[in-house]
Amino acid sequence: MKKGQIRTGVVRNVKFPNRAMVVLEPLEGAADGEEICEVKGALPGQKISVVITKVRKGKGEGRLKEILEKSPVETVGVENGGCPHFNICGGCSYISMPYEESLKIKENQVRELLEPVLSKQQSVCQIEPIRQSPVYYGYRNKMEFTFGDEVKDGPLALGMHKKGSFYDIVTVDGCRLVDDDYSAILRETLYYFEEKKTPFYHRYTHEGYLRHLLVRRASRTGEILAALVTTTQQEVDLESWKERLLSLPLNGKFAGILHITNDSMSDAVKCDSSEILYGRDYFYEELLGLKFRISTFSFFQTNTCGAEVLYETAREYVGSLVKEAGKPDSIVYDLYSGTGTIAQLMAPVAKKVIGVEIVEEAVVAARENAKQNGLENCEFIAGDVLKVLDEIEEKPDFIILDPPRDGVHPKALSRIIGYGVEKLVYISCKPTSLARDLEIFIANGYEVQRCVPVDQFPWTTGIETVVLLSKGEVNSKKIRVEFSLEDMDMSEFQDGATYPQIKEYVLEHTGLKVSNLYISQIKRKCGIGVGKNYNLPKSEDSRQPQCPPEKEKAIREAFKYFGMI
Repeated sequence: MKKGQIRTGVVRNVKFPNRAMVVLEPLEGAADGEEICEVKGALPGQKISVVITKVRKGKGEGRLKEILEKSPVETVGVENGGCPHFNICGGCSYISMPYEESLKIKENQVRELLEPVLSKQQSVCQIEPIRQSPVYYGYRNKMEFTFGDEVKDGPLALGMHKKGSFYDIVTVDGCRLVDDDYSAILRETLYYFEEKKTPFYHRYTHEGYLRHLLVRRASRTGEILAALVTTTQQEVDLESWKERLLSLPLNGKFAGILHITNDSMSDAVKCDSSEILYGRDYFYEELLGLKFRISTFSFFQTNTCGAEVLYETAREYVGSLVKEAGKPDSIVYDLYSGTGTIAQLMAPVAKKVIGVEIVEEAVVAARENAKQNGLENCEFIAGDVLKVLDEIEEKPDFIILDPPRDGVHPKALSRIIGYGVEKLVYISCKPTSLARDLEIFIANGYEVQRCVPVDQFPWTTGIETVVLLSKGEVNSKKIRVEFSLEDMDMSEFQDGATYPQIKEYVLEHTGLKVSNLYISQIKRKCGIGVGKNYNLPKSEDSRQPQCPPEKEKAIREAFKYFGMI
């Protein structure tokens, strides 16, 4: 196996997230021995051709060139439920196979990551069978569509990014992940601005008007919020666009239609200013008997029906804890609480629930929702979990963790373990981060009592996992949590974070792409040590590009998140 070769092979399995292990066909005259290459975007059983891009210690990485033969499990076509945009749009990975087959892939991925960790504890914990989403077509309650063109200088498009492309846009009319109302609103918006010949915002030249169309639709109430995101580079009368939307025959009903301006250079959906063209700037959704007010940008699980399964599982775990411990007057911490969904669902089985969330807008929404649902035993605090914990006087009987994708920062994790609570529930949206954090819990006296994957995002590579941890028998040294950060697995937080993790964080939160050079420059500005750069230009007069202010701000935010500054 050599870099640059084009090889064929069959996909043996797919590891999280979407990393296909390809067994390459042997070359004529090659030495015996199996050659494995890792490729993104292939399915188990497919025969594919790959371009080898990297070879290290006998292991290869490659780029998918062509699917030569479909997988035996790929039996779903457009005519029986598949999507016409599959393999063009990058939204779905598994929609060409029956739902049950996609569940097997996800369950096996979680088992592969967690079983080695669980084997390190004294008691035996069997991972429970994956819990599926009650609905797997039309389940999403939020979509961010992007304006652009499918090919350079092509006609206006509105939809999702083309698979593997930053610039090309695929008009996803008929997307199977959403209700038909989304397609109707997308079509009408696209037709309207095509007629008006309104230019879209070019992400390369930073010129143009149309940026995004944000649509949110409540699965339970049917209320719809639509927001057109544009630059301020020209004045456009949107009154007739609003009237065209209001005249559509939809399954749901508009709660509000908004115009949002955003002049930042990043591709993320942001708000510089907002104008209500119709109705209001929020809508209502119902979840497990509670009512939630959701604004344009506030977080809410994208699969309402799937969220009910997820939160019922968490409530089942916490309810059993309270019953087992005989503590109906318990104090529950809901850390990384978002808009307070979990806290409010736990309120009936606790004396008090204290939620901590760093996004202040989410905390305001959580307080409003709790008041609306008549829950007086919920308190929400705005702040970083790492800093807020020491300020809370009431100590927890139980803790619920629902952290972001990167998991719990090690410094916060040590404080959480330091409370010594007998039980806690961890809800994870990234099993690799979960595996790392569970290893630390187990090393410090906790054992996994129950563990179950929950499919919140059908047809995609995403998977949630709910874990119930209980305190085992350990020596007093571990109970006091006398360990240093040097003793912990810090692979995802080296010097706070690795360069790829900082890049991923910046891209996910701002839409900006940053280079290693820019990260190093800001590290030096912040006094963070960096290694010597052996790739500097030989000429002393040569100048390196300097990090733009917008990217510097985004990198500094990443440093703060990872506890580096």
